[in-house]
Amino acid sequence: MAADLPVFVGVDGSTHSIGAAMWAAGEADLLRAPELRLVVVSNDPLCDDEAWETVSAVVDRLVSSHPRLEISPEVVHGHPADVLVRRSNEAQLLVVGARGHSSLSAILIGSVSTKVAMHAHCPVVVVRDHRDSGPIVVGLDNSRHSRAALAFAFDAAARHAAGLVAVHVWRDVGYAPSVPTLSLEMTEARQEAQRVLIRQIAGWTEQYPEVPVREVVQRGHPVAELAAAAVDARLLVVGHRGRGEFPGLLGSVAGGVIQHASCPVAVVRGECR
Repeated sequence: MAADLPVFVGVDGSTHSIGAAMWAAGEADLLRAPELRLVVVSNDPLCDDEAWETVSAVVDRLVSSHPRLEISPEVVHGHPADVLVRRSNEAQLLVVGARGHSSLSAILIGSVSTKVAMHAHCPVVVVRDHRDSGPIVVGLDNSRHSRAALAFAFDAAARHAAGLVAVHVWRDVGYAPSVPTLSLEMTEARQEAQRVLIRQIAGWTEQYPEVPVREVVQRGHPVAELAAAAVDARLLVVGHRGRGEFPGLLGSVAGGVIQHASCPVAVVRGECR
């Protein structure tokens, strides 16, 4: 992440967006970001007064708890997802709520948050609930995109003085649904997954010696297993290559964990700053 760039957060006055703003302020403080920008997107100019009231109320709330953080409000016209994706070019981190609803534009309703996470030009954190304890969990699939996620996860773990849980999810090697996987094949698949995981984190423990690391190799579906691994996590981190496509991790894993994980989810594109 580019440390000289601000942190952006989309707000609409909903409970989820206020929670996202509070999380973003804490993260901006830890990152020593030059600024936190609160963005309200309104698709109706007649609602500008309401939009300014909404964002000003959130600013007032954050200033009292983060007095040293420079906080700037903005009201922008347009489609929420399009505006936030464009603004991500100017950010080191973009934070959105998991869902929201207001008369302004229903800014962060599920599909909008997911679209922002899939297309933004910087790492995106989607916040539903959050806690001040627990490890950083990262899902890995041995691609360069998960390597970017691993870098983000180690940095976050060091920043929060938290442990890191590295998870590699593998699936059966059966030839067809009617042909069960042999016990020997299952053992070999698990051992290979373990070797892949060890290779992925090699070198990172030397770079971050203060971060305790736990390795988890789990058979199953990536979305379900990552959500389960992150049930007590402070943050779940997954990689993404852009345009809604995922290598290695089957299907839209990031989109799935955004919907099902109980903690904030960071989506990190391989080419993100």
